[in-house]
Amino acid sequence: MTEHHQTLALVLFSAFVAVTLAITTWAGRHRRGGAEEFYAGGRLFTPLENGLAIAGDYMSAASFLGISGLIALYGYDGLLYSVGFFVAWLVVLLLVAELVRNCGRFTLADVVAARMRERPVRIAAGLSSVTVSVLYLVAQMVGAGTLVSLLLGQASGAARSWAVIGVGALMVVYVSLGGMRATTWIQIVKAVLLMAGALALTALVLVRFHGDFDQLLRAAADRSGHGRDFLAPGLKYGGGWAARLDFISLAVALVLGTAGLPHILSRFYTVPTARAARRSAVWSIGLIGGFYLMTIVLGFGAAAVVGPGAVRASNGAGNTAVPLLALDLGGGSGSLGGTVLFAVVAAVAFATILAVVAGITLASSASVAHDLYASLRRRDRGPLREVAVARVAAVVIGAVAIALGLLARDLNVAFLVGLAFALAASANLPVLLYSLFWRRFTTRGAVWAVYGGLVPGLALVVLSPVVSGRPSSLFPGLDFQYFPLENPGLVSIPLGFLAGWLGAVTSREPADEAKHAETEVRALTGAGAV
Repeated sequence: MTEHHQTLALVLFSAFVAVTLAITTWAGRHRRGGAEEFYAGGRLFTPLENGLAIAGDYMSAASFLGISGLIALYGYDGLLYSVGFFVAWLVVLLLVAELVRNCGRFTLADVVAARMRERPVRIAAGLSSVTVSVLYLVAQMVGAGTLVSLLLGQASGAARSWAVIGVGALMVVYVSLGGMRATTWIQIVKAVLLMAGALALTALVLVRFHGDFDQLLRAAADRSGHGRDFLAPGLKYGGGWAARLDFISLAVALVLGTAGLPHILSRFYTVPTARAARRSAVWSIGLIGGFYLMTIVLGFGAAAVVGPGAVRASNGAGNTAVPLLALDLGGGSGSLGGTVLFAVVAAVAFATILAVVAGITLASSASVAHDLYASLRRRDRGPLREVAVARVAAVVIGAVAIALGLLARDLNVAFLVGLAFALAASANLPVLLYSLFWRRFTTRGAVWAVYGGLVPGLALVVLSPVVSGRPSSLFPGLDFQYFPLENPGLVSIPLGFLAGWLGAVTSREPADEAKHAETEVRALTGAGAV
């Protein structure tokens, strides 16, 4: 990239960081203190504000950079991510949003522990939430490293490493000083910027092809080198039975995973009522649906305008497709229009990463403090000490995410998020649905459901081609690959549900049907909700 690109983009980066730090400072000064303020922003947000924040939380670097890159490289097969991420919101709206808001206070464990023995359930759910959140954070760190190395024109590890460390430091500041109030407003600002940027790029792509989407697809197929196969299934997931099963596994993980993501579930606690939570989900569905339709245009636009070869040469995982598309649409490298458009898109992508990591870090630190620490602390230590623990946890989680982000820097960010979705659907979704809908569910069933999905899911990832056995693996020089699928969802999600059922039916502890009835009334009517 030229010096003009670097200077302008860095100015825009700095402007966004300054705005977000100002929001954090303002939120810190207006914070009333206490757990409800730190974890839920005082439950003062309107459905529109929370809907924008949910959309900002959900439309991550995986969406903006990763999905478009996969479509640019693999055509039709990359569409699965766009469709899966969007369809998943129907599960959230129909099964989760209103019920979770009525039954919980701050975290997933609140919903489950309402009718179980608290300590074992909170420890299991807290560990699961932190694991899923850290894996999701790694994807954002990889996106940050890729973006900054592209901006600075440096493929060296040093540029990526400093980008990852910088993002990690900022996310700790946002969460530690501002809590949920600052995080929510950062996500609202980011959602508006991202929607505006994606809309502008989509319009420019369609103008380039005179509004003819069919012409865009034909141009993408011709430029891809695969002809009409680029527009048909099988380019990425058609190499054999393992690839086809991987396709199914990813699809199941994407559709079911959203309802188990801790940072998404925590957003429903920031509104005052269950009705507001449902309206928030409706607002977010409209925004997210429009955005994922635009990622399809951007992905095929990158294939048609930039070309898969140029995208792959810049970044083998395809994470730079959208910035390169912006550069070309603006007039090419060296032109004023290309410089401006590239800088704007790069700044929006960076804003996307900063906002999402803040939300995820807050959710995971809440799980550490409210679930893990609260289960082990002495009863005489109040909620203010718990908030202090959450701030310390944010620092530790940030350090872990930075280390893993440096390790996984060559993987596609959408693919990494797919792994997080698989673990969320394996460990969190079974225990959540059983707790809400099964009268005979017990504490043993809850603990088994979490560990029965989480442990096999992690083990299968470690034994998969993601970690070893291929040139693109995390450790290409090693080979302990025994599981053929890249995404473990097809195996680990059923195991989570099976373990929960088996634990409940073999438990000597009788199910507390009175507490289930109380939970059911509270979930459906909101009576007694916090």
